[in-house]
Amino acid sequence: MDLNAWQSRLDAFAAERGWTPYLNAKNLAVALSVEASELLELFQWLSPEEAQRWGRDDPNQRERLADEMADVLMYLLHLSRVTGIDLEAAAEAKLVKNAVKYPAPKAE
Repeated sequence: MDLNAWQSRLDAFAAERGWTPYLNAKNLAVALSVEASELLELFQWLSPEEAQRWGRDDPNQRERLADEMADVLMYLLHLSRVTGIDLEAAAEAKLVKNAVKYPAPKAE
């Protein structure tokens, strides 16, 4: 996935609709939280086993799941653009930090 290309597509989409003035860090963080909550709502009352299966066999469930996941991704891409955060670099750095914080168990 070319994140820069996606950010450009999203910027153009927003500009065509006059949404650009609303795409600031605060609004995008709020929108990202709302969309993440909508994603969570799909699983809210399911058991872990039900959640594992949800959206796998039912095309309508799968589409709802995909839509919410896409919303989260698109708002995150907008937020990374307006804050100047390189998501690929941030993810790489965070993975290194997590490896130090949570080292893999040593083989015995």
